Amino acid sequence: MSCIYGLHQMGNEDQGWVAHFLIQALEDKRIIVYGDGLQVRDILFADDLVDAFLLAQANIHTLSGEAFNIGGGLGNTISLVELINLLTDLRGEKPRIHLKDWRTGDQRYYVSDTRKFKAATGWAPKVTARAGIEHLLGWLAESRGLPAPHTLVSSGGFHALLAH
Repeated sequence: MSCIYGLHQMGNEDQGWVAHFLIQALEDKRIIVYGDGLQVRDILFADDLVDAFLLAQANIHTLSGEAFNIGGGLGNTISLVELINLLTDLRGEKPRIHLKDWRTGDQRYYVSDTRKFKAATGWAPKVTARAGIEHLLGWLAESRGLPAPHTLVSSGGFHALLAH
């Protein structure tokens, strides 16, 4: 599985980095960016992962013994810089950033190839990166007693932002 994120996630710098960036911004703490921030990852909202697991279970007899990559795929890629820019748009202010040198072993680009699982089950992520990030940011703000980001109020909510 690639970078899974979603509600109730209290990520840290190494695991759950999407939630970690959002939490750091909401708490006005520095977001540490290693390297140039142009590292690209595919992200998958937890609801879409649950859908994939349910499809795998429903198709267990034909999928048994196979290996599949599960992630957001090409349609849900985001760089660290893009996430910071989205956070800036959603909150109306740029988060505090601290740049550090590249970490050993950090990949510039990682995107899961989910075509095999899609061919076997018809599965594809439904939640766009932006919609999932907005939903998580709104939930994190609410759980901390903070006002919801302004775009959530005017967007018609999370379900209106699902990919079609």
